[in-house]
Amino acid sequence: MWARRGPEGRLTLSLHIQPGARKTEVMGLHGEALKIRLAAPPVDGKANEALLAFLAKTLGLPRARISLKSGQTSRAKVVEILEAPADTESRLWPQAPA
Repeated sequence: MWARRGPEGRLTLSLHIQPGARKTEVMGLHGEALKIRLAAPPVDGKANEALLAFLAKTLGLPRARISLKSGQTSRAKVVEILEAPADTESRLWPQAPA
């Protein structure tokens, strides 16, 4: 499962990132991860920053509540969201099973 709830409202997301795409968008599942295309290039951390900004905007959360836990130089990334709303998964990917 690409989204796992933990203690204190923490949500951990397993993501597969495709940087350098035409536009930033959620594509669906890629194995056990949610695939996200990013328009930002994979240079100097720009794709990582674009990913976190995209998640914050999509979820309507302050950027400070979203952090990259692993995968700084990889397409496979783990992101943690503090105090994640109950509908976070459906906001990111409306087709997500309930």
